[in-house]
Amino acid sequence: MTDTDGDRATWTFAADPNAVRAARCAVREQLRRWELDGAADLAELLVSELVTNALRHAAGPVGVCLTRPAGRTGVLLVEVSDPVPEPPQERVVRPDDEGGRGLQLLARSSRRWGHRSGPHGKTVWCELVVPR
Repeated sequence: MTDTDGDRATWTFAADPNAVRAARCAVREQLRRWELDGAADLAELLVSELVTNALRHAAGPVGVCLTRPAGRTGVLLVEVSDPVPEPPQERVVRPDDEGGRGLQLLARSSRRWGHRSGPHGKTVWCELVVPR
């Protein structure tokens, strides 16, 4: 499902392994429409990480939202929601670990990030700087 009003695009994906690929494609296509291709690789990577995390820990649908905040040129807000209320947990990762780096990647790649709980789960968000 897509709802686009020019400054915001949202999708809801079933808790299915194909959701990761579908979310990446939706994000890339929306950023192309907004002429923000310079942010597409990073946004797609972070959405992929966050949707993967949501699928590992949630049995319900996963929401993805992109927003270009009014009055904040050069910023893209990326949000991924799932029905689990517990906040994401950063892990200490050893060099030979194959996973567990998603939140570290998020922290190092975004201007800022965080999470918020709601009545139906949580949302993990990040702000990306949009190249001009």
